Amino acid sequence: MKNEHKEKISIKSMLPFAVVILLIIIMIFPIPYYIEGPGTTENLKDFVTVNNKKDSEPGAFYLTTVGVRKATLGSALKAKFSDFQELISKKELMGSSTSSEYDRIQQYYMDSSKNAAIEQALKLADVLYKMNFKGVYVLAIDDKSSFKGKISVGDTVTGIDGKTFKSSEEFVDYVKKQKVGQKVTVSYLQDGKSKEAEGKLIELPTDKKAGIGIGLTDHTEIESSVPVEIDAGDIGGPSAGLMFTLETYEQLTQKGIRKGHKIAGTGTINTQGVVGRIGGIDKKVVTASQNETEIFFAPDDEITKEMKKAEPGIKTNYEEAKAAAEKIGTKMKIVPVKNVQDALDYLETLKEK
Repeated sequence: MKNEHKEKISIKSMLPFAVVILLIIIMIFPIPYYIEGPGTTENLKDFVTVNNKKDSEPGAFYLTTVGVRKATLGSALKAKFSDFQELISKKELMGSSTSSEYDRIQQYYMDSSKNAAIEQALKLADVLYKMNFKGVYVLAIDDKSSFKGKISVGDTVTGIDGKTFKSSEEFVDYVKKQKVGQKVTVSYLQDGKSKEAEGKLIELPTDKKAGIGIGLTDHTEIESSVPVEIDAGDIGGPSAGLMFTLETYEQLTQKGIRKGHKIAGTGTINTQGVVGRIGGIDKKVVTASQNETEIFFAPDDEITKEMKKAEPGIKTNYEEAKAAAEKIGTKMKIVPVKNVQDALDYLETLKEK
C-alpha cells in the first residue's frame, strides 16, 4: 500500500512537468504548414536612391508585406480563429518548388518589379534610359532536361557554346536551329558566380525542336541618365511595383506629390503602367492601418469571366481591401487604382498637410 501511495504522489508530481513539455511542443515545434498574416509597412525612403540621394521631403510612401512563418500547433489553432491569419500548406505556398527555388523566384519577381517601376517613373519624368539584356532568367526546368540538377531555377543563362545574345528571342532561335541530342555548354550566373554546365539538347513537346528544357524570360537591367537604385533587402515578390514607381517618380521630379501625407499601397506594375492584382491584400490593409498610414492604394483589377467561373465569389483587390478596412474599423482611406496615372491623379487632389 505504501508503494502504491508513493507511486500516486510521484505521478502527481510529474504532471506539471508533463503539461509544460506538452505546451512547449504545441508552441515551439513546427508542423508542415505555414501561417500567412499581416507583415510589415516599410518606408520607401529607406529603399530608393535617385542621383545618389535619399528622399527627405515631408510625408512618405510605404510598401506593405504579408508575413509568412512556419506554423506550430499553437499558431495553427490561433490562425483558425483569426480574421487575418491563414493556415496554408507548403504546396499552396510554393507549388512544386523547393524552398530555395521559391526564394529565387520571389527574388526574380522583386527584380522585375523594380525594373518595371523604374522604367515607368523614368517615362513619366521624361528621363532618358535604355534596357540592357543580361541573359535568360530560368523560371522552371523540365524533368527531362539534361541540365536539371546543374542549372537551377533563379539562375541567369548568359550564353551557349561561347555565343551571347541580345534577347531571349535570339537565344531561343539559335537553340532551335541546333540538333536534338547535340552536346552544348551553357554559361550561366548562379548567386552572382559565373558557371558552365554541359548537357544534351532535348526535343521540346511544343514544336519538336531542340531546346535545353527551361521556362525562361528576359533578365534585363535599366541604364538611365539619372542613376536610380532600389534596394529591397530580403523582401521578395512583385507587389511593390506601384509604390516603387511613385517613390522613384517623386525623387526624379521633386514635385512633392505626397503633400506631407503617409501613403501605403500595393499592386504590381507592368511596362504599360497597369496596376495588377496581388495576394493577401486584407493582411496588407491591417499592417498599413497599424502603422497609421492615411491612404492605401489598392488595385482595381478586372475580374474576367474565366476567373468568376473558377471562383464564383471572387472580388477585386479594391473590394477585398475595402471589406478588410471596414472589418477593422480603420480611418485609412482605400483608393482604387487601375494604373499609375490614377494614383498620380488622386495625389493631385490632396491638400497640403
